[in-house]
Amino acid sequence: MKNIIYKAGNKSEIGKGDGEELVKEKKSLYAQAGVDIDKANRLVDDIRQIVSSTYTKGVITEIGGFAGLFALDQDKYKNPVLVSSTDGVGTKLKIAFMTNIHNTVGIDLVAMCVNDIIVTGAAPLFFLDYFATGKLEEKVASDVISGIATGCKEAECALIGGETAEMPGMYPPNEYDLAGFSVGVVERSEIIDGSEVGVGHEIIGISSSGLHSNGYSLVRKLIFEELGLDVTDTVDELPGGTVGEILLTPTKIYVKTILNLLKSFKIHGIVHITGGGFQDNIPRALPTTCKAVIKKGSWFVHPIFKFLQKKGNIPEEEMLRTFNCGVGMILIVPPSQTQEILLQLKALNEEAFLIGHIEQRAEDEPAVLFTGENIF
Repeated sequence: MKNIIYKAGNKSEIGKGDGEELVKEKKSLYAQAGVDIDKANRLVDDIRQIVSSTYTKGVITEIGGFAGLFALDQDKYKNPVLVSSTDGVGTKLKIAFMTNIHNTVGIDLVAMCVNDIIVTGAAPLFFLDYFATGKLEEKVASDVISGIATGCKEAECALIGGETAEMPGMYPPNEYDLAGFSVGVVERSEIIDGSEVGVGHEIIGISSSGLHSNGYSLVRKLIFEELGLDVTDTVDELPGGTVGEILLTPTKIYVKTILNLLKSFKIHGIVHITGGGFQDNIPRALPTTCKAVIKKGSWFVHPIFKFLQKKGNIPEEEMLRTFNCGVGMILIVPPSQTQEILLQLKALNEEAFLIGHIEQRAEDEPAVLFTGENIF
């Protein structure tokens, strides 16, 4: 395994004091085994400027150390609480392999982590990534890290560390896996945990950018196996690009939007709609005495969701539990602030909708109840 993004590599594998000829021999043997230290070190140099472009005030280390250091602004918080999250991109990576487009999945990686952090009211501070592959391809790795840097800048957090592992035999040729790790901070008195949600609160849905990074095992089975489509195909029902380009639409990052709202409004619950959809994610922000009543048809559903439901004959309940169906983030707010928040979201260029409200929940009732006409 080879550390490269911020660590120049484990030189101890070449014995100190060895002659130059022996050093070259050992390096070549390691390369023959599938791990090229020199290539890894070149990648560090290539991405140095990309990574440093994400640095914020708290970063106090440069590329090349064993760990990333970040100094918390102690003057800004009286009682700071650190919030952490880790996630991956999942089988959406398969689309990147099929299209040979690698500069967007890094955005997904960041988004899946920081969107989980922001629901607590915490601002992301820094991010670390893990890139694992069988054979390191410098251009591919550089594109992936470039996407991660783009996501970090969008989330206003610093990319301060990472690991690139070259592990021959672990992955099929031209494939890799990604994992991300992020840490944020929130004042203890300002933590959003849903405990203040009550009957009468209203539910605002903020539009997603598309599929985000969930449900791709089902998507790939339907589109490529059952329908026989290719990533280069265009479909009338899916405007805006090829099948591959539409499926690679990056996950929206909501950090700036939520932090902007929190400056002026009291939000009692925030929900990131990821795997598990509406039914499994909304209850995580509700007291057990409350249920969310969601009005179907009250928000815009992207063409990709309608296409999948129609072509796959997927039941509506499964669609709502597998995909975000057009709503990537949910806010639970006091009714007195709903209209002002909707106006602010519009000013922030977000498409948002009033999609439901909170009611008292009986013991035998589900935490999420849908009303209204069918979506699809």
